[in-house]
Amino acid sequence: MLELKNLEPGDVILIQTKFRIGQLVDFNPARATVPASIREYKVLKALPRDQGEQEYRIKSIAEVFERVAKESELSVRA
Repeated sequence: MLELKNLEPGDVILIQTKFRIGQLVDFNPARATVPASIREYKVLKALPRDQGEQEYRIKSIAEVFERVAKESELSVRA
């Protein structure tokens, strides 16, 4: 667990994530009811993680909107 008690205002914490910003990934939604237009997405941002699984903001060039995906729903694009 990350120790936060000795941080000063303005301190920056870098968290290691599985996927990096700008990386192309395949999106396989866990719920079959979530339509995904195509599988290829770009990682836009790693979201703050309070608890549970890491989540990312992703976007496909075929869609005008962004999605939030759990790390387990993403895989490295081959």
